Amino acid sequence: MLRLVYDKERIEAVIDSIVRRTMNMDLTWDWPCGVAYYGISEAYKKTKKEEYLSLLKDRVDELIDLGLPKVWTVNTCAMGHCLITLYQASREEKYRKIIDSKVEYLRNSALRFGDNVLQHTVSAGNDFPEQAWADTLFMAAFFLLRVGVMDKDETLIEDALNQWYWHIKYLQDPKTGFYYHGYNNISGNHMSGIYWGRANAWAAYTMSQVSGQLPECYLYPKYLDVAGSLNEQLSVLKTVQTKNGLWRTVLDDEESYEEISASAGIAAAMLESGNPLYSKYISKAIEGLLLNVSEEGRVLNVSGGTAVMKDAEGYRGISRSWIQGWGQGLALAFFSALLVSGEIEKDGAL
Repeated sequence: MLRLVYDKERIEAVIDSIVRRTMNMDLTWDWPCGVAYYGISEAYKKTKKEEYLSLLKDRVDELIDLGLPKVWTVNTCAMGHCLITLYQASREEKYRKIIDSKVEYLRNSALRFGDNVLQHTVSAGNDFPEQAWADTLFMAAFFLLRVGVMDKDETLIEDALNQWYWHIKYLQDPKTGFYYHGYNNISGNHMSGIYWGRANAWAAYTMSQVSGQLPECYLYPKYLDVAGSLNEQLSVLKTVQTKNGLWRTVLDDEESYEEISASAGIAAAMLESGNPLYSKYISKAIEGLLLNVSEEGRVLNVSGGTAVMKDAEGYRGISRSWIQGWGQGLALAFFSALLVSGEIEKDGAL
């Protein structure tokens, strides 16, 4: 079992401040909102504060009334996470219909290549032909898994696991265990070949969720690759944690800055893995992350939206001056999981 010492009241206060600052952001229907509201959903589930659910419901209802995007993308499917939480809490059909429309898009309309691998899309255009990005694992694969489990739909579960399976094959470096940001199937390479911090967070965090979400996960052969990949990735990520308990925007580049969304996602994955050997790394991360949340709940030092850049300098040059939905959401995912860390017990082999 994890052995963590923290001030519960302080963590609850930080969660509350992040939720309130997040709800003051003018987020619309896309992935920044999707990740932010996933974090609020996790805060609601872990704290049991109905107020968080009410805040979320009021805002999502407002966005629905204003009108949904005309077309879905992989990135806009991130909003499916909070819709699942709202539907499970209320059973309102309007949430179910939007969930179903996202599933329909991913099943039948989303661009794919190779062995049914989802191409990462950010608009209605063919932005990145036959490119696999780690981001897709949060925006789409994790969403498909959650719906598949909720509906007991084996086809959806298998599709989700297939996404992890091939993203592992395409993105994880077998020599280091780190994840590359992206893979270009046309050119057959990783483009700039950078171990981007947030890409590693998307991969680690979503993989850490699978065993807790999927009943009898060990009966699915592709799950064994998820477990093996996560174990290997976390074992190397701990070696590049900084003295401040954080991770850099380019993991193996000491000239790149410490980046808080990546740090929160990686630390949350260590938490969710339940491995007691990660207790000391999580403990360091707690303090490092707390120092990067302002009094009013703004998560600091979060890098802006990032394409697969040309080189390490490109990643180092991404601004971290502004509040970002994904920073708010991943910080909430970490601090919320911390509150229930004493309940996390998992089979060390899986």
